[in-house]
Amino acid sequence: MDERITKYEDKMKKSIESLKDEYAGIRAGRANPHILDKIRVDYYGTPTPLQGVGNIAVPEARVITITPWEKSLLKEIEKAIQTSNIGINPNNDGSSIRLVFPELTEERRKELCKEVKKKAEEYKVAIRNIRRDGDKDFKKLDKSTTSEDVIAELQEELQKVSDKYIKKIDELAAEKEKEIMTV
Repeated sequence: MDERITKYEDKMKKSIESLKDEYAGIRAGRANPHILDKIRVDYYGTPTPLQGVGNIAVPEARVITITPWEKSLLKEIEKAIQTSNIGINPNNDGSSIRLVFPELTEERRKELCKEVKKKAEEYKVAIRNIRRDGDKDFKKLDKSTTSEDVIAELQEELQKVSDKYIKKIDELAAEKEKEIMTV
């Protein structure tokens, strides 16, 4: 594959990885520690990832426990979870924090599926924008050293690559929706 195409494909791969991270944060009925990935705790004035201040475990299918390495952080962790808008109230028992995930209602499952579709659309737009940028760059290539046919081939190849990644987004979205709708 042409290195001019590889440059844009790398950007598309990064978009796919970013979408996977987004989907990991959407809960699907069972406890998934990745839902806590974006939460930051004030650790002596520094916003620190929750994973960096304690041990996170999933002792049961719908329960996550967070045991901080320093007991003084319990209140900070509790506050960070409450302000993170993940929709779970933390239970502080004095030595650890328990997050109990309620069974998802049918309505909530449908809302989450809409969110999954919305994110998929956003990332498809990002892939199309990468392709558009590539097309623009190919049109700017020096006409004296690059023929129209080569430019057309590059654009066609980039279109195939972007189609592949858009299909991958559809597959990821379908997989996540299936996971959410599975009771």
